[in-house]
Amino acid sequence: MTISHSDMVKALAKPGEQIAAELNAEDAHLMHMAIGISGEAGELLDAIKKQVIYRKELDLENVIEELGDLEFYMEGLRQGLGISREQCLEANINKLGTRYKNFQYSNENAQARADKPEGQ
Repeated sequence: MTISHSDMVKALAKPGEQIAAELNAEDAHLMHMAIGISGEAGELLDAIKKQVIYRKELDLENVIEELGDLEFYMEGLRQGLGISREQCLEANINKLGTRYKNFQYSNENAQARADKPEGQ
């Protein structure tokens, strides 16, 4: 079967009306927080890009502001999901402890990703 990319998108994209009809307050909150994280991460990335690529002095005040904004949205997301920052940090320590023996970085372990089932 041959299909144009445009027609494929029309066929596969979930209609906005259906998304809106299925949306509840909890899901709207989670989406708001996740979009906020993405937006603030982009702003942080832009600040770092200006230093690394354009060789401008790092605007540390802006970086602190963007990191604070990220914390705001991450906390909102955690609250919406009923999880704590401590749970996330503990899970991250466990994951990286599995990936990196004795918590020592190596390129080999970074690529092997022992914390993931094979094929992921």
